[in-house]
Amino acid sequence: MGCFMSVLVTGGAGYIGSHMVHELRDAGQRLVVLDNLSTGHRWAVPGDVPLIVGDVSNQKLVSSLIEEYAVNAIIHFAGSIVVPDSVSDPLGYYHNNTVKSRDLIACAVYNGVKNFIFSSTAAVYGMPTSSPIDEQTTMAPISPYGSSKMMTEIMLRDCAAAHDFNYVALRYFNVAGADPQGRCGQSTPNATHLIKVAAQAALGQRPHLEVFGTDYPTEDGTCVRDYIHVCDLVRAHSAALEYLRKGGTSQVLNAGYGRGFSVLEVIKAVKKISKANFEVRMGDRRAGDPADLVSDAKLLPGLLGWKPEYDDLETIVTDAFTWEKHLCMMKQAV
Repeated sequence: MGCFMSVLVTGGAGYIGSHMVHELRDAGQRLVVLDNLSTGHRWAVPGDVPLIVGDVSNQKLVSSLIEEYAVNAIIHFAGSIVVPDSVSDPLGYYHNNTVKSRDLIACAVYNGVKNFIFSSTAAVYGMPTSSPIDEQTTMAPISPYGSSKMMTEIMLRDCAAAHDFNYVALRYFNVAGADPQGRCGQSTPNATHLIKVAAQAALGQRPHLEVFGTDYPTEDGTCVRDYIHVCDLVRAHSAALEYLRKGGTSQVLNAGYGRGFSVLEVIKAVKKISKANFEVRMGDRRAGDPADLVSDAKLLPGLLGWKPEYDDLETIVTDAFTWEKHLCMMKQAV
């Protein structure tokens, strides 16, 4: 089955999606990418992988791709991901993340695509009162971004109950790092991810780095987060794909390492790797930032046999910083 069937990767020209494309291609899988290039980059997709520029909500287009490429699995990354933007533009986020996902799921169901892997988020948990967080923790999102992803999870659950259709929803914690081979990385100029922002400060692209809140009930007063290397994350998707293709039932799984690092620990690691002593300013808390967001990460390896390969903060920071330097050189060459 696997040698003739293809995987449709939506948002495959974006940060995580492009790493997924390389992972599948390296493994000899047939695939096709659908991306509207609103935030993705054409160069992030290898030249020998079909890239269709279009929207996941275009059901006629998606149906034609499913037929043309004999798609039997969809990995869905396309969506908007900036939490503050979702607060200022909730309708945009519900349209892009929820309505369009509904259209894509409908295409999968109507065209007999039985395997669906969804890019969800720990933001569905909102402000959890205890840590680490397991998959049974109540979903209580506090942003339209988190709510838009929760709604898609609910649609997947209901479709799996009604149709011959199974899914794995992976709830990402803090994704960071880049392809160690230097083929792709986090390339959104105004990304809000701490490790990327710190790397930009280390390279002089930002005048300083601001820390939001130093009075949290954590060891050093700053927020603690669970960082997962993007290459480990896409390998978790590959494990989920294999699981579903072998007849696995629908699952919702946390994607993290199960341990956290504080903002100040991350900054210290970036300064060490970059050998740059950039300015750090202490600021007030941001609304909606939990003090401690760490996954209970037992279910994913237990069910899928997935083992992280890059579970080390310095490795994550090194790969992210190397990629940021590469982006700097690309800009200077233009």
